[in-house]
Amino acid sequence: MKRLALLGASGHGKVIADTAECCGWQEIEFFDDAWPARQTNGYWPVVGDTTVLLSSLGRFDGVLVAIGNNRIRQAKLLQLQAIGAHVVSLIHPSATFSRYARLGVGSVVFAGAVINADTQIGQGTILNTGCSVDHDCVLGNAVHISPGARLAGGVEIGDLSWVGIGASVRQLILIGSGVMVGAGAAVVADVADGQTVVGVPACSLR
Repeated sequence: MKRLALLGASGHGKVIADTAECCGWQEIEFFDDAWPARQTNGYWPVVGDTTVLLSSLGRFDGVLVAIGNNRIRQAKLLQLQAIGAHVVSLIHPSATFSRYARLGVGSVVFAGAVINADTQIGQGTILNTGCSVDHDCVLGNAVHISPGARLAGGVEIGDLSWVGIGASVRQLILIGSGVMVGAGAAVVADVADGQTVVGVPACSLR
């Protein structure tokens, strides 16, 4: 029986658990720092906090950080990697993931996502439901591409950036680290580190 530990009992975690079941994981348990007040996450049990997880990794065949916040997800992933935990990645069976693309450890690809040839995805990245990432894109660590977002070919995105639901990014655009792209935005020019951009065409808020 394949057993998976998920750190972070959130709505995002539910989607990861559901994806994991579709990928053949048979027993899934959550760990969350709200435990013991939090005992379940949807259909799945919450059985401990981070400390409990770190002491019980031997019971599991894999572990994944199921936290939507990019910075917290990256910190927890690094903590697990530092102690040699077997961190896994997941690709939903209904996603289209090119055999010529590369996926970093601790990343998830949800249902309906399309990832094309020669794309490189960093560690701890979320490619959410129905998003598309075209050829030759390079995504850093702990990036989140939200549901329905679209990246054209050759886009580069730095660590810890978030592309909002339904946003579009023109080909060959460079998006820096720690960037927030608003829902439905159309990014047609490069975006510097730490910027928040919204609108059509996308403009900086700061």
